[in-house]
Amino acid sequence: MRLKQRRPALILPVLAMLPLLGSPFQSQPEGLQAKAAARETLDYDVEWRLVSAGHAKLTKSGREMRLHLESTGLVSRLFHVNDDYLAQSTENDCAVRTLMRAREGSRDRETQVDYDYSQHKVFFHERDLVKNNIVSKEIAVPDCANDIIGGLYRLRTLSLEPGKSVFLPISDGRKSVDMKIECQRREEIRTPLGPRKTLLYEIFAFNDVLYKRPGHVHIWLSDDERHVPVQIEIRLQFTIGTITLRLAKDERS
Repeated sequence: MRLKQRRPALILPVLAMLPLLGSPFQSQPEGLQAKAAARETLDYDVEWRLVSAGHAKLTKSGREMRLHLESTGLVSRLFHVNDDYLAQSTENDCAVRTLMRAREGSRDRETQVDYDYSQHKVFFHERDLVKNNIVSKEIAVPDCANDIIGGLYRLRTLSLEPGKSVFLPISDGRKSVDMKIECQRREEIRTPLGPRKTLLYEIFAFNDVLYKRPGHVHIWLSDDERHVPVQIEIRLQFTIGTITLRLAKDERS
C-alpha cells in the first residue's frame, strides 16, 4: 500500500479544527457558558481505517493551547507524522498567535500566524525547512477571531440543544470564515474510559468552507458541565476513509 503525503497529515488540521474546546470571544453566541479547568490534558487514541494510527495530546494551560500528534505502528512506517501546534490568545480569548512544526513523511515545515486586530489583519508565514522556501500572506480578520483549536475549544463553553446551531469566526491565516457548528442529538457511546452520555455535533469545515476537499466532521461532547470531547470522527472521500479519535485519558487541575 502506498500513502500520499497529504493523507494522514489531514488528521492534524481536522483535529485542530475540531478539537473543540474553548474560550469565549467578545460577541457571545446564544448559549449557557461552561467553565473549563485551569489546566487540562486530554489524550486520544487515533484510528484510521480500523487500524491503530497514533496518539494525540491536547493541553490547555492559561492562555496557551498545545496539540501534539504522532503516528505509530504500521501507519508510522508508511508515513511518519510528528506535529506540534501552539495557540496563544488574548485576555479576551481572541487568537493572537499560532505556531506549528509539521514533520510529515519527507516534509518539514514551520508555520506562524499572527493576528493584528488594530489593523484587522492576519499575517501568515510558512517556511519549508527541506526546500528552504518561504510563503507569506495576509488576510482581513474581524475584531476578534479564533484559530482552529481555540475556536473548537470555544464550543465547550456553549450549551446548545439538539437542533440548534452557531457560527464561529475562524481563521487559519490562509482563510477567514464564519464556521457553522450544529448540535444534532444526544447519544450514549462507548469509549476506552467507559460509556459516556454525549451530545453529537457536526462541524461544517469541509466542502469548500475552511477546507476545499469534501468531508464531514463529527464530535461527541460529554453531556455534562465540562463538555469534554470524548470522540472525534473525520469522514473523507473513500480513498482516505475515516479517522477516529477516542478519549483515552483525561487529566485536569
